[in-house]
Amino acid sequence: MTGPRSHRSAALLDPVSRAWWRTVGRRVDLEGEHAWLQAPTSSGSLVRDTWLAEEAERLGGHVSEGRADAGLVADLSELDGPGFTAGDLRPEVRDFYEHTAAWRMEVWTGWQPFFWPGGELVARLFGRRVGQLALPMRPLDVAHGMDSRVSVIADEHEVQLAAGWLRTLRSSGEYVFSGCYSHRRLPGADRPSVHVAFPLEQGNVQVFLRPEVGPDGSLVLESPAGAFGSDGCYVSVRHRGRAFAARAPVHERFHVYVDEEGVLRTDHHLSLWSARAVTLHYRLEPLVRPAASPGA
Repeated sequence: MTGPRSHRSAALLDPVSRAWWRTVGRRVDLEGEHAWLQAPTSSGSLVRDTWLAEEAERLGGHVSEGRADAGLVADLSELDGPGFTAGDLRPEVRDFYEHTAAWRMEVWTGWQPFFWPGGELVARLFGRRVGQLALPMRPLDVAHGMDSRVSVIADEHEVQLAAGWLRTLRSSGEYVFSGCYSHRRLPGADRPSVHVAFPLEQGNVQVFLRPEVGPDGSLVLESPAGAFGSDGCYVSVRHRGRAFAARAPVHERFHVYVDEEGVLRTDHHLSLWSARAVTLHYRLEPLVRPAASPGA
């Protein structure tokens, strides 16, 4: 049974969680040495899309809604460097990332039995309550699909600075993910990584994903284990004007590929330490765009 009282009780866990990450993390300087960890946060416990306007102001831009062809990355060639060339990707893969709003997704989810109880507990006490990182727990949760909205953060010349990717369950409208997508070069890295930040109250979860091109033109994005400052998952919290960050033992791998029938698909594996916890599979289809009217 859920309701306002149970939500208030669960909310008491939030400051405890932030205190834990302050304890296990390190003090960071977001304006200097650790500027690569600068990312949006939420001013309140309910996240959803509340962080967009504030992040646009921080970046000196504005939020642009309704772009039919908006993408998570304006141009994947911005990730080019030693070991990665966007031009080697299949056109469908590249089009999805550069024009994400023009694609529709269907998703299936499969939890490993050992991790399912913990995932369900986190979803109930945290994800659904705050409208963030609410991983689907059962196949029927996503039976009607997932809606996708891309909100571009652009500068005065309409150059894309970042993009908010907001995903909700089509059946209920509940938020599943609310992420800020951009690209960023980590300290000492030879090329940029995909940077995804999931805002939370007084903090965020950030994932740095290193891109690779598969032999079939597929895209692999991976956040492996490693040292502080390398690709991976980080939790950052703010407290009394100070910031703290720690690496989290969460590792992800995305494989975006075209199958033998010409359908674009994604396998998303999420692991804790070396144990796979959940797999999500996406089927991606281009939206049918209305034909241009005569004379247009």
